[in-house]
Amino acid sequence: MSFTDVAHARLETIGFRSTAPRRAVLQAIEEAGEPFTVEDLLARLPHVGRATVFRTIKLLQELELLCRVPLEDGSVRYQLSQGGHHHHLVCRTCGRFTEFTDLELDARIQEQARSHGFTLEGHSVELYGVCQACSAQG
Repeated sequence: MSFTDVAHARLETIGFRSTAPRRAVLQAIEEAGEPFTVEDLLARLPHVGRATVFRTIKLLQELELLCRVPLEDGSVRYQLSQGGHHHHLVCRTCGRFTEFTDLELDARIQEQARSHGFTLEGHSVELYGVCQACSAQG
């Protein structure tokens, strides 16, 4: 099943109708093939309103179908998610990011929060460097 089909079905289960603009956003995300910005989507979808694009992205994040990754320069990119809680390795050269999970890291973060009397409600970890493909190119 394609991302568009899965996302469409998940959105309908939480009460959101399948509108032509929303389907266009889902299709554009599926076709992106690499990390993208909201501006990238807006440029590809001039007939879809900004609010629809932003709302759809927010819903997809809540459904863990889309990852939001802040970059070092303050910009944000999105890509399809593998689902569940995870962290990111972000390439400074090409901007691609890879998801990874680390239960020990998550346990240490929880431990640190508890030791400071802090009630942790969530966290994100982005590690910045150079991916294997970019390293190989020199």
